[in-house]
Amino acid sequence: MGALQSYNPATGEQLGEVATIRPDELGAVVADVAAVQPFWAQLDPSGRARYFERAAAILLDDLDQVTQLISAEQGKPITESHTMEVIPTIDGLRWIADNAAEILADEPIKMGATLFATKSAKFTYQPLGVVAVIAPWNYPWSIPFSEVAIALACGNGVVLKPAGLTPLIGERIRLTFEKAGLPEGLIRVVHGGPPIGQAICDQPGIAKVFFTGSVEVGYQVGEACARRMKGSVLELGGKDPQIVCADADLGAAVSGGVWGAFANSGQTCSAIERVYVVREVADRFIDSAVREAERLRVGDPSRWETEIGPMTSAQQYTQVCELVDDAIAAGAKRLCGGPTEPPGLTSGRFIAPTILVGVEPTMRIMQEEIFGPVMPITVVGDEAEAVALANDSRFGLGASVWTRDRAKGERIARQIESGMVWINDHSFSHAAIQTAWGGVKDSGLGRAHSRFGFYECVELKTITWEPGHVHDLWWHPYDETLGKALRSVAAVVYGRGGERVTALREGGGSVLRAGLRSAIRSLRGGR
Repeated sequence: MGALQSYNPATGEQLGEVATIRPDELGAVVADVAAVQPFWAQLDPSGRARYFERAAAILLDDLDQVTQLISAEQGKPITESHTMEVIPTIDGLRWIADNAAEILADEPIKMGATLFATKSAKFTYQPLGVVAVIAPWNYPWSIPFSEVAIALACGNGVVLKPAGLTPLIGERIRLTFEKAGLPEGLIRVVHGGPPIGQAICDQPGIAKVFFTGSVEVGYQVGEACARRMKGSVLELGGKDPQIVCADADLGAAVSGGVWGAFANSGQTCSAIERVYVVREVADRFIDSAVREAERLRVGDPSRWETEIGPMTSAQQYTQVCELVDDAIAAGAKRLCGGPTEPPGLTSGRFIAPTILVGVEPTMRIMQEEIFGPVMPITVVGDEAEAVALANDSRFGLGASVWTRDRAKGERIARQIESGMVWINDHSFSHAAIQTAWGGVKDSGLGRAHSRFGFYECVELKTITWEPGHVHDLWWHPYDETLGKALRSVAAVVYGRGGERVTALREGGGSVLRAGLRSAIRSLRGGR
């Protein structure tokens, strides 16, 4: 067992450390969670709901402590720690408490067919057992918190592996639920490098893995889980386009685009990384976007006025700078932004909001995920060209369309290959747990949040009931009478007008004889 240190990315200050585990120790952790989980699962969803109400109240009381921790450990401006991380989880906890019982209630199935007239059936939703959540560093609170909460609401136990850059936040998630009264040991937090992530996928006691991270690692997680016949939900990279139509409210499109590109220093899977603006409004859009980007304040994330914090890691800073330099070398033009050093923060790595024009679809910056405060803008001839370019990507997480015409916005939205499309907004629905979150293509598999996130955390079981008074028509013995009877029943039930009359006239006798035989066998106990 070793130790993992946590550092403030803006100042370099060490914030604390946590103990790590070895891969061969994971099995014991999972076994401990599995020992507690059945007692939690015995509570019905409405019984579990009160714990989520308590967690919401505790989180509201602890709001300042948690947001300060997020800003210190991840580097997110303190305002965004409120709006993007903690407040949405309070709202999400309340939604879970109010809706889990209804979502997880047994669901009657309408049988319909005459053949099944005596039978009833229902869907039931049962816990998986132990669910694992492998969390990212860019939203180290809100992403894993909601996944952990929904898994718990479904009656599961949870093993949480926080990102190596944000381990203290992961521990605080566990503490929040335990302060709310959830059984100790129902949530366990494990720390370590990639071998621990691999061990989670290999661990037979874990029924499903929620992973948020890179495409490359996501493929490895999905393949490892599939080999062991366990499920996975993968939220991977994004390359979200913003389509600005000629009839857009340009003020809203500029402000929304600047926020969508630069919030969290662009370190967001659903950040706007490609802007396609129709030519007739392009100059006004670009000029306004540059002015607004240049006004954003870069600095200490603990200060309320800061709008752009540090890059969370040196690796991410280097990657963003390389992509921008490559684009400029290939002919793109930087209109504003670039690496900067705010006064008194020499230990951090900061990039001022950067806007590029003259970008081409073949440039790396238009193909690869940037994950930094960079907005590349392409001028297009019309909306059809914008849609074609938006879909020309391996990614498909989110997209936004900006237009005053709702019908046109929805028509374009249906043409875009992505898991989510926001019209006249961008990315906000991650904070609305009622809505589903997830992508297509290389952006992922499965969905988090909403009722569909609940369905990812349960085993669907069909339960049927037959009173047992009637011997089913299709049971043994088989003979010509049964065959003619089944054919006649099919024609009567599913045929059209005259076909039904003919079938009843020609096959009614067979139906009657087969039904009588079935009734007699039922009375004789199947003999």
